[in-house]
Amino acid sequence: MNQDWQIFLQSQKAVIKENYVAHYGDISSELRDTNSKTILTDLSHFGLIYFSGEDALTFLQGQLSCDVSKIDHDKAQYGSCCTPKGRVIASFLIWQDSGGYFMQLPTTLCATIEKHFSKFVLRSKVKLDNKSNTLIRIGVAGNFASEAIREVFGFAPSTRLGAIHSKNEKIICLSQNRFEIITKPDHAPKLWRYLSKYALPVGKSCWEWLEIKAGIPTITPATQEQFVPQMINLEAIGGISYQKGCYPGQEIISRTHYLGKLKRRMYLANILTTESIVAGDELYSKNMGEQSCGMIINAAPSPNKGYDVLAVIQIDSVKMGKIFWKTLNGPILKIIPLPYSLKSQDTT
Repeated sequence: MNQDWQIFLQSQKAVIKENYVAHYGDISSELRDTNSKTILTDLSHFGLIYFSGEDALTFLQGQLSCDVSKIDHDKAQYGSCCTPKGRVIASFLIWQDSGGYFMQLPTTLCATIEKHFSKFVLRSKVKLDNKSNTLIRIGVAGNFASEAIREVFGFAPSTRLGAIHSKNEKIICLSQNRFEIITKPDHAPKLWRYLSKYALPVGKSCWEWLEIKAGIPTITPATQEQFVPQMINLEAIGGISYQKGCYPGQEIISRTHYLGKLKRRMYLANILTTESIVAGDELYSKNMGEQSCGMIINAAPSPNKGYDVLAVIQIDSVKMGKIFWKTLNGPILKIIPLPYSLKSQDTT
């Protein structure tokens, strides 16, 4: 987290832990506000890797599951990078700016992923830089999020993953009622004060809950190399292109799409428990016995009690009966409809 920005947030009564905003005093009330009002939050728990140079587009096109050629100043994309076996090592949001590309992913993965890509640069004219502390990112969400953006900037992007630029900011529409603003550290405090007139500050877990409810998976160290992209629904949110050229894992990912039948798929669910649920927790079902039938990808406290989670689970286990957290005697997952449709690939 940018040091000056951290000092400012602390002046706004933010409680900061491990370089992210944990809360502003009452997590429970912040969750309720997130569910019913308009909120804003610091997004420093995400890091930024910047790819620049005349070969940046070609390089990324040969490394990522999404079609980088379709990204421009007005359009962002979700995507992933994978092992040669098609296993996801990072999921991200990527956008173009100032002739290069910003890849946003958890700060806990930045060093690993930067090192991963550095191995493939070779003689390409590409430069990688960690820009996590040079730009401030602010999330705004809620029923009046679009109106709040318009009040501050005079306009707001309206198409999903569409982007609009002001003099000092870039605004990305993540969904109808959710936006990300990217700005410089010297502009961020003034912008935050303006937004605070229309939205209530909340901590990191509230934004994580919104990501979960939107069905957007975030791969972390606990879940690296566990899934192919289709298992975490990247196909449904535009994170996979089947028309582009080769990239690591492309053969397996394409084969899964054209010839395969998915046995596991990502689900949205609620688990009623007061115990902490974390990424990497195993799930069980009676038809699988003591063998795990799934894994938690992301979890966040729910304003409606318990935890809301994204989890990759055996499709047959979901169809046949109940799914349990951690043991066959654990709390049951209540499956919730996702906010987007999935192709019939796993039901044919």
